[in-house]
Amino acid sequence: MNLKNMVRNYIYDDTFKIIYQNNKLNIVNYNLIDHFDENKIIVSVSTGRIIIKGNYLTVAKLLNDELLITGKIKNIELNTDE
Repeated sequence: MNLKNMVRNYIYDDTFKIIYQNNKLNIVNYNLIDHFDENKIIVSVSTGRIIIKGNYLTVAKLLNDELLITGKIKNIELNTDE
């Protein structure tokens, strides 16, 4: 693969990713926020839905393709469309 294709793949990467670190949940390439309150957030992704439960949940960063959730996260569940 040449450099041009590598850069294009990096820029247009639409792979769903979820990263949990230091009580922060980063979701990349999500589709839609289905539900949001301080105790539960439901996010649609290409493989199904992510259900985040906890206390004091807040959307700290909201971009077209990236979402950062903070608060006291107690549970993260992935429901697939299967």
